[in-house]
Amino acid sequence: MALIGTLREKMTKWVVGFVAIAILAFILNDLFGNGPRSVFQQDNSVGNIAGNSISREEYQTMVAERENNYMMNFGRQAGEREKPLLQSQAWELLIVKHAIRSEFEKTGIAISSEEKLDMFFGKNIDENLKQSFVDSTGKFSPELLKQQIRQFDMPEPADPAMRQQWFAMKNRWETFKSELMLARERIKYENLLIKTNYVTNAEAERDYHLQNDVAEAEYLYVPFYAISDTLVTPTDNQLRDYYNKNKEKYKTEESRSLIYVTFPVVASPADSADVLADAQKFAADFKTSEDDSTFAVSNTEGKDAFNKYNVSTLPASIKAEDLVAGNVIGPFLDNGTYKVVKVTKIGSDTTSYAKASHILIKWENETDAAKKTAKEKARKILGEIKSGASFAAKAREFGTDGTASRGGDLGWFSTGQMVKPFQKAVFDAKKAGLLTDVVETQFGYHIIEVTGVKDNTTYSVASIELKITPSDETQNAAFLAAQNFGAQVASVDDFKAKAKKENLFVQEANDLTASDRRIGSLGEARQMVTWLYRDGKIDKISDIFDLEDNYVVAIMTAKIDKGYKPFDKVKDEITPLVKARLKGDKIIEKLNAQKGSLQEIAQAFGRDASVQSASDIKLNSNSLASVGIEPRAVGVAFSLENGKRSRAFAGENGVLIIETKNKTVAPEVGDYSLFKNQLLQNLNGKSSFGISQAIKEAAKIEDKRYLFF
Repeated sequence: MALIGTLREKMTKWVVGFVAIAILAFILNDLFGNGPRSVFQQDNSVGNIAGNSISREEYQTMVAERENNYMMNFGRQAGEREKPLLQSQAWELLIVKHAIRSEFEKTGIAISSEEKLDMFFGKNIDENLKQSFVDSTGKFSPELLKQQIRQFDMPEPADPAMRQQWFAMKNRWETFKSELMLARERIKYENLLIKTNYVTNAEAERDYHLQNDVAEAEYLYVPFYAISDTLVTPTDNQLRDYYNKNKEKYKTEESRSLIYVTFPVVASPADSADVLADAQKFAADFKTSEDDSTFAVSNTEGKDAFNKYNVSTLPASIKAEDLVAGNVIGPFLDNGTYKVVKVTKIGSDTTSYAKASHILIKWENETDAAKKTAKEKARKILGEIKSGASFAAKAREFGTDGTASRGGDLGWFSTGQMVKPFQKAVFDAKKAGLLTDVVETQFGYHIIEVTGVKDNTTYSVASIELKITPSDETQNAAFLAAQNFGAQVASVDDFKAKAKKENLFVQEANDLTASDRRIGSLGEARQMVTWLYRDGKIDKISDIFDLEDNYVVAIMTAKIDKGYKPFDKVKDEITPLVKARLKGDKIIEKLNAQKGSLQEIAQAFGRDASVQSASDIKLNSNSLASVGIEPRAVGVAFSLENGKRSRAFAGENGVLIIETKNKTVAPEVGDYSLFKNQLLQNLNGKSSFGISQAIKEAAKIEDKRYLFF
């Protein structure tokens, strides 16, 4: 980034030659080498879907369609924030095209001409059409839709520019219609499968009992932490045994990890001084300039070089006493920018502004007595303020509207913003200060302090803004520091040691997928993810990434293939779980050795044991009060006969002994249709998502977009 600027100014002939050779070598490598953009590389695929190779061109065409569709819907081109979403949508549409739509064809799903007509003009108009063709009231307009269709039934325009625009609009319209048909096909396909869902009466009756059967129980609970970690040490065989039995918990997609350090590109004091010097020169020239607006526009780095202010909109950085026509203010520092301002003209407006604070005292009702009480209260508070009490404090204590929390401050307001009695009282004030009496409006009685008298003055101001940015020298220094760091690193251990020596903070980014775009505090860092999947290898140092105000150097630390996380990667995660089991065994052994009531057993165990009771345990609940999620304990409570006690057993959070006092089975009901419908609704909701996921899994999708994007 910065080196190019320096080379441009200082390079000699031999440097030019060197750069030319380097560029030529880069191009030849790109053409003939093994890189993903090689002209002679056979594989131009960005992925595979259901056995179909997706070319880069096909994907880009789909992305372009999504961007065109976005522009048609929102009247503007997609920005950098929207583009990643549109790219994901394009990939999903390719999955639909190559994997899901073929399933529609197998089942004979189709949209008849009658159904299409109904979607556009019948009783079941598609919701997307209703949202896309609305009139000025926001309601669906069939006439606008008909105009759109008639527009493309007419011959193409003769004018080349208009014809190009006509074809672009027609293509967007055809894409829109195609996606409407696809969505309708998908709904029909899903409904075809969802309608096969069925819930039996027995299932409905079971769900009724899950929700309504109740158990009353007493339970002894000992949390796992009652045994110190130092007393249990899992063996490697025990850890591996747990891993093998619970391997499905560690199923994963492909992911990769890296660590990185940043080299901030921050303006130095010298850079700031240089910008200040430029600003001072502009300030001197500003004083003699004849065309202030042109001078400001030509030299500013800000967006607004010419503005018109009133007393309510003046920037806080401009003082009232400096507002004299022709006066140049600055340079002054404002949020990392040096500013120079010239007051070019002072005028007046038909709208006036004033500033005030108030305390509103409302009456309880519309009776004369209530109004009198409110007025007396307001005048009493006014008297206290006149005697020296803080207006803001009284506003916070007695104010009855939203301004009370900020001391009654209303800020600046213009003519017509306030009710007439309030506006007149404030706008008639000749000086700032507390008004002598309360003011009555429809809202109550107001105690008013004028903090800015009526003013209709306008100020035309030309501005030059110069941002304090790092110079080429500063940028080069940061780049070279990053370059030197990377050149001395050959492994992850080297990376960490070098960072420690140079007092650089090493940050981790673990389990990144190929589609990730953001990395930790760096934010948008797609180029790092692309490098990680395209070129990254464990212990391989990265190129220098230029991300906003940082140069970043990274090194790949781990790679996990799709399938199951390796034992070594989850060993630390498994260890506390196995420790809990071993602790549970010790607790169970100690509890089973005790006799007597639950209270006596708890007392014999020690202070970490407690006895609780619950009178409303239900089968559809997985938790116990003071214990947490314990599905096994709930099942045990219902499995025991009344008055029976379980042996000690390990749950999710500790060891329990359950003693069931009573079970109440809900009485039979004649109709379980309510529970049947609930179950069916839940089943249909899960099926809609599951259908798509099942097709995607069967399609064996391989996403290799990271090779290019």
